[in-house]
Amino acid sequence: MATNLPIEQIPVSAIAELDEPYWYDNEGDTPSGRSIAMHIQLVNAADLAYPIILCPQGRLMDGMHRAVKALVLGLDRIQVYRLPELPAPDFVGVDPDDLPYDD
Repeated sequence: MATNLPIEQIPVSAIAELDEPYWYDNEGDTPSGRSIAMHIQLVNAADLAYPIILCPQGRLMDGMHRAVKALVLGLDRIQVYRLPELPAPDFVGVDPDDLPYDD
């Protein structure tokens, strides 16, 4: 859905989620050395050639590891796709553990 949208450049500093709880914002989620190491691996592997995706209000929908990589690298700007409207959800009222995604 996003690939046909124009690519914008925004300041990395405009990504509010970089200053908010993100990966550990659910009750019971506690950062551990192992989980932080996993995220570091994902940040290192992130490819900044792919724009992150923002909702119409500018909130991050996809691409936190790319956003963190841009921050770590000291980049001023990052490529984004901004959705003009939110798509309908794929699932409603389903426990995240029951979603049909591969691990």
